[in-house]
Amino acid sequence: MVGYIFLGLVAVFLAVILVRAMLFRPKKQPEVKPEPVVFDGDKAVDSLAQLVRCKTVSYSDPALEDDAEFEKLVALLPRLYPKVFEICEFQRLPGRALLLRWPGKRDDAPSVMMAHYDVVPVNEESWQKPPFAGIIEDGVLWGRGTLDTKGTLNGALSAADALIRQDFQPENDLYFAFSGGEEINGPGADNIVQYFIDNKITPALVLDEGGAVVENVFPGVKQPCGLIGIGEKGLLNAQFRTLSTGGHASSPKPHTPVGILSRACTRVEGKPFKMHITKPAAEMFDTLGRHSTFLYRLIFANLWCFGWVLDVLGRTSGGEMNALLRTTVAFTQMEGSSARNVIPPEAKMVANMRLNPDDSVASALAYLKQTVKDDAVEITALEHFEPSRISQTDCDAWDKVASTVAETWPGCLVSPYLMVQCSDSRHYGRISDKVYRFCAMALSGEERATIHGHNERIPVATIHKTVEFYIRLLQKC
Repeated sequence: MVGYIFLGLVAVFLAVILVRAMLFRPKKQPEVKPEPVVFDGDKAVDSLAQLVRCKTVSYSDPALEDDAEFEKLVALLPRLYPKVFEICEFQRLPGRALLLRWPGKRDDAPSVMMAHYDVVPVNEESWQKPPFAGIIEDGVLWGRGTLDTKGTLNGALSAADALIRQDFQPENDLYFAFSGGEEINGPGADNIVQYFIDNKITPALVLDEGGAVVENVFPGVKQPCGLIGIGEKGLLNAQFRTLSTGGHASSPKPHTPVGILSRACTRVEGKPFKMHITKPAAEMFDTLGRHSTFLYRLIFANLWCFGWVLDVLGRTSGGEMNALLRTTVAFTQMEGSSARNVIPPEAKMVANMRLNPDDSVASALAYLKQTVKDDAVEITALEHFEPSRISQTDCDAWDKVASTVAETWPGCLVSPYLMVQCSDSRHYGRISDKVYRFCAMALSGEERATIHGHNERIPVATIHKTVEFYIRLLQKC
């Protein structure tokens, strides 16, 4: 009798998960009929090339920066986008922040288009083309910042310049907010947000860098995916430090400072943070999981039962899916003795951590201390900030961005996601829950790898698409 009951329960269980998987099908989407847009594509390409030729490299040490290059770029803007500077109010704020206001028919629901014009340093000898020459060859523009994010800045301003030439006026005020220190977590974007607060300006939509149209990023999904970040992880650089009396390496104690830190490292790596399926992850699974193969639909339709599968895969494989689900820890630096035969009186190591939205700086530090369980290891926070506010997806602002992605890249699957990198947009959580992260480009894995790497470059066709995207979006604002 007990056996029959058990078999019955198994049959019910199998029926439930199979029916849920079969019902977990793509939702009906409105038909996309994009209108053609008109702009000067050659001018947009030339403008971006000129921006790339400004060597706006930011460093944590200001003495290493070339302020003249930053000023050169700012002086270029009115020449590259003359109609924008004829119509828009322009002001500079502290922290190399630039703010333009395009007056609309109303001012009660403004939109903000963000970008940053500083770039990371380069090892020029490792590049195939000079990184600041703005060379266009075989339909590709080479240079640092073409993707991150002078390409976005150029796309937004080229779109505005083209629309102004067509006598277009937005329904609501439009702001273009650009920072010259995003790569070093500079204060520019925060100063712009404070300006909005001081002037009682509440954005109805904010768009910054983030996701892109990408392929082969979600298990079982073959179509291109337009990923729009609705939140981003926090950052914590945690320092692990231990002290000793030092001494000659010929007569060491059982555990040296480096050994003590190594044990702490392996303990943390051996016990990953708890998995959390937060709103961005849940909505991504619900959107893209419906387009996956049946096996994956079985998992994503029944996470109440199979969430452990994602947990195990993340723990053992790491990678992007794991980063979506938990706070990650990457040990990146270690310091010990300055001599090979001397035990260091002090040893330190640093873990670069990206905080899941359900974690915090305080909870992460507490978890590290609980996991290491060694009073000899002091764990403190260096640079840090909390995960961002999570933005809405059931609102007009989301619909504007999502529909524009679908119109510009027909056939792609538009989905929310959690951005695992950091951006200036996190500051806007102080004033809005409608902050979205999308870089308005279709990028291959190879192209994404050049961001902060060697040989950063952008196809001319991608430059055109970025402008096309912004023209469509600005017309909706």
